[in-house]
Amino acid sequence: MRSELILTDEQINHHLKEIDNWTIKKGKLFKAFKFKDFAQAFEFMSLVAIIAEMMDHHPEWSNVYNKVEINLVTHSEGGITRLDIDLAKKVDSQYLALEF
Repeated sequence: MRSELILTDEQINHHLKEIDNWTIKKGKLFKAFKFKDFAQAFEFMSLVAIIAEMMDHHPEWSNVYNKVEINLVTHSEGGITRLDIDLAKKVDSQYLALEF
């Protein structure tokens, strides 16, 4: 089992500059995504699920029609780690790859 180090507030603020429109909400990285319809939202979630499985790091998320909200935190460490930042970047890449 890997061990990740919790990032400091300073480190998190630095990394927030690297990931578009992610914020901190209740101690977790948070971002809301909007799609043209439910099918596109589901496609996005399916693509992210594959990445999450490969990383062995899974998001907390919810979906209502064309909106997906994602929270990232490393539960085993009790905070935000580099793993969360890396997954956020991959999530953003998948979102940008979709055609609207």
